[in-house]
Amino acid sequence: MMRTLALTLTALVAFAANSVLCRAALDAGMLDGRTPDAAAFTALRLVSGAAMLCLLLAARTPLGPALKGAQPISALALLAYAGLFSMAYLDLNAGIGALILFGAVQTSMFAGALMLGERPPAMRWLGAGCGLAGLAWLAAPGASAPPLLASLLMAGAGAAWGVYSLRGRGSSRPLADTAGAFVLAAPLGVGLWAIAWALGAAPGLGGREILLAVASGALASGCGYAVWYAALPRLEASMAAVSQLAVPLIALAGGLAWLGEAPSPRFWTAAALILGGLGVAALAARPRRA
Repeated sequence: MMRTLALTLTALVAFAANSVLCRAALDAGMLDGRTPDAAAFTALRLVSGAAMLCLLLAARTPLGPALKGAQPISALALLAYAGLFSMAYLDLNAGIGALILFGAVQTSMFAGALMLGERPPAMRWLGAGCGLAGLAWLAAPGASAPPLLASLLMAGAGAAWGVYSLRGRGSSRPLADTAGAFVLAAPLGVGLWAIAWALGAAPGLGGREILLAVASGALASGCGYAVWYAALPRLEASMAAVSQLAVPLIALAGGLAWLGEAPSPRFWTAAALILGGLGVAALAARPRRA
């Protein structure tokens, strides 16, 4: 139980770090007078994540056989998540982006859990309902509502992440499966960046942005996702979904400390509903049978 808790908390901090690192990289480009390059950030994030995971995997087992079981669907879900995530953060701050992302993750994973035959207890349904109410309040029209297109992009990223996480619940070799997904997704990400560059929509990254993209890919993404895949088989899908709702407050703290982002009253109301839902769902957690 304690190992599962430690793995889960480590992964959640890594998820929040991705929001802060991505937003910091895009801000760095604007501060230098350049148009932010979400495509290049995505490609470098995936490539550096693949490189780090392959290094870790090669230290334990021959690389070729370990990567033979790579799953194309997981790789496509990872690519969709990473690309939509970067584009959404062109117009969202770290805390709000994470709130929308993991609200969408909760919805997609809950739906997936039901389709897989899981029957969450009533308290977890109540927790999910609170979380969705918080997300709806955040997105409701008004002066402080986040941009609609960016919100939809981030919701799409959350749905893709939900698919990726659900597929990870059956993983018996988390490091190899995560590495395989990154190895398949990385060249696709580079290809999309090349197309954007050829069309003049990808101005490139500066030195600071490159460092932030590598940190996001190699550490927060590569290592963080491997830890998440190690935790997932020990979590019910519905609890895995709801646990990720702690990420927005972690991202908010990082955005406040590093980027100076001040949350709106609407954010606090939504966060209270979402984190209240997390607490209710946690009360319904049941130990998994070995």
